[in-house]
Amino acid sequence: MLRQVTPGRYDAYEALLRALAIPSSGQVWMLLWHGQAGSPDAQYGTMEVDGHGYAPCVTSAQELSASGWNRSYEVVDGIDVARTLYPERHGLWLNPHAPGGGVGIPWLDLRRIATGLDRQPAGPLRLAEPTIEIPAFYALLTQNAHRTPAVRSLRRAWVQPALGAPYLAIGLDVYEASPAAVDSVRAMMQQSIGAVPDGLPVSTVAMSDEYDPVAMWLRAHARPFYDREAHAAPAQSPAAGYGYPPVPPAPGRY
Repeated sequence: MLRQVTPGRYDAYEALLRALAIPSSGQVWMLLWHGQAGSPDAQYGTMEVDGHGYAPCVTSAQELSASGWNRSYEVVDGIDVARTLYPERHGLWLNPHAPGGGVGIPWLDLRRIATGLDRQPAGPLRLAEPTIEIPAFYALLTQNAHRTPAVRSLRRAWVQPALGAPYLAIGLDVYEASPAAVDSVRAMMQQSIGAVPDGLPVSTVAMSDEYDPVAMWLRAHARPFYDREAHAAPAQSPAAGYGYPPVPPAPGRY
């Protein structure tokens, strides 16, 4: 599988991720910079590529021998390594000693391995403001959000995965994540989804998820199309500079 992964071969790369996600058979030999396998002071090696951190590993005992690594190592399931590394925003680099330098797996894809490959879109993602016109859906969703006290704001993005169909993502910013709040937000989406045209996939993403690439893009680039607090703010006097003339001072005041 490693030999099949080349630039643009997202299908081969996805197959590699699926192989790593299989318990027992998706094992890797993690190179330890400090300590012994299983010891409290065990520490994975690190390497940096294009400003991003990775932990190096090899994919078999034969590759370990070929690498010339003379320190300790630890044999671990790929899914367990993914759960360890992605919260630290570290990726995994397979066989860095191999011709061509091996294959790097960014931490965003380790998160997919750790949480379920089918639950997250295949990257790299192309994200943009939606251009499709569905005013009835947005109007109904905004109306239902205003009736759902748990919702603070809503954002939107058009997501094109590396594999699979593009879809509309709705970013949900909520005040709390209690079971009752989650149920109310789920009901809000169910009540609104009927206004979506047939064949248009719609997904939701929690704005509080600091590891989700869609949520990260929404926080950085998308303004809310519904904002409870802005909606509830009292009307302010018009300010100069937005088409209004300056407000003259009251008599006797400056």
